[in-house]
Amino acid sequence: MAVQLKKNYKSFRSLQQFYTGGPYAVSSDGSFLVCACDETIKIVETSNAAVKSTIEGDSQPVTALLLSPDDKFIFSASHSRQIRVWEISTLKCLRSWKGHEEGPIMGMACHASGGLLATAGADKRVQVWDVDGGFCTHYFKGHKGLVTSIIFHPDPNRLLLFSGGDDATVRVWDLTSKKCVATLEKHQSTVTSLAISEDGWNLLTAGRDKIVNIWNLHDYSCATTVPTYEALEAVCALDSASPFALCLSSFAQKHGKKSTSSSIQFITVGERGIVRIWNSNGAMLLFEQKSSDVSVKSDNDEVKRGFTSAMMLPLGQGLLCATADQQFLIYDLDKHADDSLNLMLQKRLIGYNEEIVDMKFLDEKEQFLAVATRVEQVRVYDLATMSCSYVLSGHTDKVLCIDTYAPSSGRALIATGSKDNSVRLWEGQSGHCIGIGKGHMGAVGAVAFSRKKSNFFVSGSSDRMLKVWSFDGISDDGGEVSELKVKAGVAAHDKDINSLAIAPNDSLVCSGSEDRTACIWRLPDLVPVVVLKGHKKGIWSVEFSPVDQCVLTASTDKTIKLWAISDGSCLKTFEGHTSSVIRASYITRGAQFVSCGADGLVKLWTVKTNECVATYDEHEDKIWGLAIGKQTEMLATGSGDGVINLWHDSTAEEKEEAFRKEEEDVLRGQELENAVVDADYARAIQLAFELRRPHKLFQLFSDLSRKEDANVHIEKALSPLDKEQLVILLEYIREWNTKPKLCHIAQFVLYRLVSIFSPTEIVEMKNIGEVIEGLIPYSQRHFTRIDRLERSTFLLDYTLTRMSVIEPEKGTKPTVDKGEKKKLNDAAPNTADDDMESEDMPVKKRKSRKSQDRKQKKAKVAYVSASAVSTHA
Repeated sequence: MAVQLKKNYKSFRSLQQFYTGGPYAVSSDGSFLVCACDETIKIVETSNAAVKSTIEGDSQPVTALLLSPDDKFIFSASHSRQIRVWEISTLKCLRSWKGHEEGPIMGMACHASGGLLATAGADKRVQVWDVDGGFCTHYFKGHKGLVTSIIFHPDPNRLLLFSGGDDATVRVWDLTSKKCVATLEKHQSTVTSLAISEDGWNLLTAGRDKIVNIWNLHDYSCATTVPTYEALEAVCALDSASPFALCLSSFAQKHGKKSTSSSIQFITVGERGIVRIWNSNGAMLLFEQKSSDVSVKSDNDEVKRGFTSAMMLPLGQGLLCATADQQFLIYDLDKHADDSLNLMLQKRLIGYNEEIVDMKFLDEKEQFLAVATRVEQVRVYDLATMSCSYVLSGHTDKVLCIDTYAPSSGRALIATGSKDNSVRLWEGQSGHCIGIGKGHMGAVGAVAFSRKKSNFFVSGSSDRMLKVWSFDGISDDGGEVSELKVKAGVAAHDKDINSLAIAPNDSLVCSGSEDRTACIWRLPDLVPVVVLKGHKKGIWSVEFSPVDQCVLTASTDKTIKLWAISDGSCLKTFEGHTSSVIRASYITRGAQFVSCGADGLVKLWTVKTNECVATYDEHEDKIWGLAIGKQTEMLATGSGDGVINLWHDSTAEEKEEAFRKEEEDVLRGQELENAVVDADYARAIQLAFELRRPHKLFQLFSDLSRKEDANVHIEKALSPLDKEQLVILLEYIREWNTKPKLCHIAQFVLYRLVSIFSPTEIVEMKNIGEVIEGLIPYSQRHFTRIDRLERSTFLLDYTLTRMSVIEPEKGTKPTVDKGEKKKLNDAAPNTADDDMESEDMPVKKRKSRKSQDRKQKKAKVAYVSASAVSTHA
């Protein structure tokens, strides 16, 4: 069976950076997020983490974000202290105004009516703005430090505004009286979050002093203080109708616990990364998450972890928590079979990936992708939703390489190598670490699984050592982590080992190094077989052919080479990349391969012809990661800017599309010919235009220009065209206008077009200026030529008139001397009588007679002239 070569790949899904920490907002139906991403604002689908739109800011980091209650507008503020109102449908800035005088805006709140916007500033001020007018309606002073949080009372009839600051106070502002009606002082540290109870008569405040205060809004007294024993970042009051509250109520009833109607249930999150649910009565802890889902990140030996904010999603969709490492976790509360409560992680959206260094598909069905991103964890993505299914945590330093073993039946395994000088073996389904291998003296930069038997893998390190690790007998029950045994080891290279590959039959392993060589070793004892020399710089990728006895290598010298295993000779060299080639992998049963490099390009090559079939430019940074799926040979590429692109083979799809389009063109072409035969010029012009046949279009206009009802047909054909189509027609006219033989038709159509459409409509067309610039010079040239030809006809008329070929106009007499006239009359009296008769004939500029009449006239003129000359003589 012949191998069907691939001709094209298409990027169909992408995971981009969309959140770099800081402010974010959720739509009223929970369908999308609005996130701050450095200086830009990203609108992201919550279902698949796809970036719908990007709003470019003012080159300053965004400090505050908010959605209007109807989800039509975005309010934003940046370090420039400029407040902007964006329309989501058009992504245009409707209005902007200068915000606080000193310091950036730290938070925003919108009144339920959508007409008032409150801002909290680093200048210790709270201001309220009229959204439509952009002017300040209220200016509140009183805080002694940064104002960190701000909310309106949810009841639109109660014009109250609450603000909390790092001065450990909460202030209540009355918008009607424009005064501070209460100052709540019970916290000992920064107030980080505010919430209003369901009945609207209790205020919950949380701070980094590890307590939650509940305030009675009747008299602004502190009703309850709940110690939480962790620095809090957010507090959320639960509505009685929310799934969380209903689940808690059901659980309490089953265990005989009662909650009074005045009790308030609320959720707290903070530095520990644990979600906890409380009851205000007796400061009772109703539920505590057993373990944190927040990834640990070490930076300069300081551990940073925990949540930075949280909010209840609308319509009972769960709890949304934002983490310090730019992740969004969505939780739902459920009951186990044993009636115990369980907080399930529904979805994990990664807002920001570090530089992607390696990636591999986890299963044959191409559903999961394991990604190493220069952090201590490996993230496993569900490609259907582009959410992170789970995280492999265990390494103490950055993960540099990854490989997977995905058999058709049995367990899937993941091997990772890290800068902590260790390798780890993971069970793919549960994400548990089942084995750890220690022994390298440098960072492990390459790992490779066996291809036939799942009992060993090979690792290469910056200590220049190659090691074979055995994991026979290791269980995957998620118990204790076993020690991996070294079956063989060898000092393989003079510099760091960057890449490893094992032959399809597990008999050989190939290693690529910074020392510009690739070495082939016999397994399992690592006996040297051959050294591949020829690259001018370090080798970053090696791979065995699945069908031939050869090895493919990619190097920083911008080339890819194919080597024979038997003698180590270079069979072929592939050139085309403009920078280092970092990855190269076989597809199409070894007949083709895909490469990517530091130039951000992905290239598809055919081995037999040395031809680069296609080049794709979808990345803006170096492409470090390349993964090939087994089922459909889907591609996944990851770059230094953290972007992951998924590609599928579109060869068959494009072939089918081309065939369908060709068939459709044939049918429409026949319809065009039928319209021409039926003299249906309006329909014929529309079809020629839709089929993009400018030559046929010119022929139709040329035929129409000779007909009396041409204007009707043309107006009927041009009126339905939209602005984009009119621009294309004008481009055709511009091309016709450049040729003298075609210019008269171009001017004819142009005249009709400007007669049908007003100048305002024409000016609004896209790129119309460029088209007009191409029309004017040639049109001027054509009119100049016509004017010159017209003036030339005057000389011709005069010449022909003097030669009596053209009869003079009625009422005019030839200018002949009296003496000459007398001589002519004497010599030819008969001709004079003829001339007198001719004066009574109708005026004619040119005689349009038959050739015989013209000959007779010429003979007559010649006879008269000869008689006159002989008489004169």
